[in-house]
Order: sequence, then structure tokens, then C-alpha cells
Amino acid sequence: MFRFPRPPRSLAGQLFAMQVLLVAVVVAGCAVFAYATARGQAEDAARRQAGAVARAVADSPSVREAAGGPAADPSAAGPSAAGPSAPDPTVTLQPYAERVRADTGVDFVTIMAPDGRRWTHPDPRRIGERYLGNTARALRGETFGETYTGTLGPSIRVITPLIGADGRIVGLVSAGITVRAISDRLAAQLTALGWVAAGALALGGAGTYVINARLRRHTHGMNAAELSRMYDYHQAALHGVREGLLMLDGRRRITLVNDAGRELLGLRGESTGRKVDDLGLPAPLTGALLADRPRVDEVHLTAERVLVVNSSPVAGGGRRGTVITLRDHTELQSLSGELDLERGFTQALRSQAHEAANRLHTVVSLIELGRAQEAVEFATAELELAQALTDEVVTAVGEPVLVALLLGKAAQAHERGVELLVTPDDGAVDAGQPGVPPARDLVTVLGNLIDNALDALTGVPGGRIRVTVRRDGGGLLLCVADNGPGLPEGVDVFRRGWSGKGEGRGLGLALVRQVADRHGGGVETGRGPEGGAEFTVRLPLAEAAR
Repeated sequence: MFRFPRPPRSLAGQLFAMQVLLVAVVVAGCAVFAYATARGQAEDAARRQAGAVARAVADSPSVREAAGGPAADPSAAGPSAAGPSAPDPTVTLQPYAERVRADTGVDFVTIMAPDGRRWTHPDPRRIGERYLGNTARALRGETFGETYTGTLGPSIRVITPLIGADGRIVGLVSAGITVRAISDRLAAQLTALGWVAAGALALGGAGTYVINARLRRHTHGMNAAELSRMYDYHQAALHGVREGLLMLDGRRRITLVNDAGRELLGLRGESTGRKVDDLGLPAPLTGALLADRPRVDEVHLTAERVLVVNSSPVAGGGRRGTVITLRDHTELQSLSGELDLERGFTQALRSQAHEAANRLHTVVSLIELGRAQEAVEFATAELELAQALTDEVVTAVGEPVLVALLLGKAAQAHERGVELLVTPDDGAVDAGQPGVPPARDLVTVLGNLIDNALDALTGVPGGRIRVTVRRDGGGLLLCVADNGPGLPEGVDVFRRGWSGKGEGRGLGLALVRQVADRHGGGVETGRGPEGGAEFTVRLPLAEAAR
């Protein structure tokens, strides 16, 4: 019959089984060690107890007297103090030995003759028989202990000589405790030890279960192979994606950042463990990274890049952290600016085409009316006006890309009823010259400043914009002034999101400052000669910077 393979046990389950087995082995080992130690201690205690009883009996004067030796102290009381030594030592010694055995807790006290004949025994029928055990060392005057199997079974016993007053050995004394009695004593201790071991095993198992239940929740019930595979995928995805990934813990410190994230944020050195506040990022971007609420496709600026930020708090009790993704929007923003420029050109061309059609209809109508000379004069005047504007812009600027930009913006301004003037200057600018910033950056600066001025002049009669592009000492000066309402006081117009059209829409002025900062320049704002806003951007030339 086909059987489906059993799924691997989770990591928490494996650890639980291993820990329970380990606890069981440790408890069992401790129990065996405790039992062996207790048994050894019990045997030693029994040996000491038997030795004390045997020596006490051997030192008794009455026992010496009864055994046939004169007492060291005739006045000492004893079992035969009433008269001389009895002919049969058993009559005097047996009751005495039984009282001692009962009082001291030993299993037997045997007093015997030097040849081993018993004078006393717990079983009176054994009196007179030979003692079962070794007596040679006691006959030499030594006291020794041994474990021997006698009439009562295996026992731990101590044999000591009974020495008379004249120094002769008149008998031997043996006291002992049976092994069965020692085992009975250990049985009670073993029962208590078993309960303790069972309690320790239960407590260890419960603690292990609680810990592994928590581990199971944290590992989502996955086994070691699944966790290892997930880690490998995690590392591959982390360093393979082109988007920046940043993870913050509950204390808003970096716990993980991939290579793309380090590049986009401009991080150098070890970043793990650092607080976001200490990274030196712009304040708006820092606020977005530290936000408690999710952020979706927010555009933020660094010194060199335009970033799209998305953030999502980690689900769970309390603040457990935040996952942040970063996308480089710099190239896209630049292309978007160029697209807006091309769209402006298209609109300007459409507007010029419309005006050219009107002028062409005028010329045709004049010819049809037989006024050819007036038609020629009209067409020539329009051509000279257009050429004069082109010549003026080319002479003032020089850079072809900027010329195209300004011509397109002039047509766009004319369509809105705004006059765009380019201040003539002798120092023409060419982005291809050494040290001059790239044409793309110049287009970003001028295009956004002119667009901002056009928006400010919406609805203003007689609107006028003045544009200046010239060399200024060791740098390049770009100035755009208008005769509009001017800038509001106390407002950072370069903050991302500010716009005269409303909050959350402005990015152009922030890009202007970014370009200026990237080239080591600056942006100044103020009131222009005609009362409106004036923006002045100074960009140092690379040669001057060197």
C-alpha cells in the first residue's frame, strides 16, 4: 500500500523532543547517582554504627567478666555484678546482647569465644554453633569490618577483640546490620527520590514545552531545512533586487540594509545598529523614514538623487519596526523634465503653427486683393521679428539646448500673454566648454524657474519675465525675475512639496536647489527690480573649483 511520506518535524518540535529526552536522561542520571551515593553512605553509616556498638560492648567490664576475664573495675555495674563469672557466659551475655541490639538498632550482636563458638545470637538456636565469618584479624588484636553472608543473610559487620584485664583476648564481639535492612531504609529514600525525579522531569518538560511553543510561533512551524532555504532566498533577494531595502527595529535603528539601499542613501561604513537620525539625511527624508504610518510613493530628495519612498510598519503588538523600500527616481525625473520640455516645445510649435497659418492667410488675402507689395512687407516684417528674437537668444545664451529651451518658453509665455525677455550679455555660455555644468542641469534650473514664474503670473496683466544667463567671475549665474506677486514670507519655497499651486505638488524648486548643491553652488531669493520674485542661481565652474 502506498504511503505518503511523513512531513519533516518542525524545528520547534525537534528541539522539544531533544530537550525532553535530554531532561529525562539528566534526571535519570541524577537519580541513579543519588541512589548510588545514598547506598554508599548508608553502608558507611551502617559500618560506623556496627563498629561503635561492637567496641562499646567489647569495652564493657561486665562483658569481660562474663567472658572469663577479670573486670578492670570490680565496682562497675553490669549484667553479672551480683556475683562471680558464671560458668556459662550465655546466661549473662545473651540478655545483655539483646538489649544492646534493641537499643542501638543493629540486627545482631554476637559475642563469641576465641575459637568462634557463639555465646549470643538473635536466634537462640544458633548459640553454641560456629561463627560464620572471618576472625583471624580480630584474633591478632585488630578491629575490622566486612560484608559477609551469615545465618541472617548478607550483612555488614564489624568484628573487634574482647581483651581481658591481663591483655589476653578472651573473646570476640561482632555487631552488624543486614543488607536487607539497609535496602529497606533505602527503599523509603528511593521513593522520595522517585517523586523528586518525576517532579523535576515534569517541570523540565513543561518549561521546555512553553519555550518551544514560543519558538514555534516565531519560526511559523517551519523545520530547519525550510528555514535554511528561506534564509538563502532571503539573501539572494536582498542583494539581487535593484530597489533599496531598509529595515528598522522598534527603536528606529537600522537592522538591515541592502547594497542598493546603501548606495541610494549614500551610506558609508557599517550602518547596522545606527539610528536614522544619525545618518545625516535631509530632514523631510528622515521624517518619512521614521513615520509611524505607511508612506506610498513619496518623492524625496537627497544631495544627489530623487528617491521614491514606500514604508510599511511591521504588523504585531506595539512598534516592532518598519520596512522601507527606495527607488531611484533621478533618471526618471530628468526624463520627465525633458518630456515636459518637449511637450512645451510641441505646444509652442502648435501655437506658432496656428499664428503662422493666420499670417499666411493674411498674406494670401492681400495677394488676392491685388496688394502684393503690402503682402511682401507684412511677411518680411514677421520674418525679421522672429529672426530678431532667435538672434537675441542665441547671442545672449549661446548654448543650443538653452536656446531651444528659451525659444520654446518664449512661445509658451506669449500664448499665456506673458512677455519673456532674455538679457543680452557678451559672455555666451556653452555647456560643451570645460568647467561648465552639463546642459541637462542647466535645463533643470532654468526650466523649473521659468515654469514657476509663469505659474506666478497666471492672471496678472502685463506679465513679464526677465532671464539672465552669463558668466560671473569664476562661476555661472542664472537669474529669473518676474513682476508677479512675489514670494510669501517665512516659507521655505525649496522644501519638497511646496508650490504656489498648493501643498504636495511642488518639486521643481527642490530640484533647483539639489542641482546647485550638487555643483557646490547656491540659490538666492529676493524681490526683483519690478517687485516680483527673483531667483539667482550661482554655479561654480569646475576649473575655478579646481
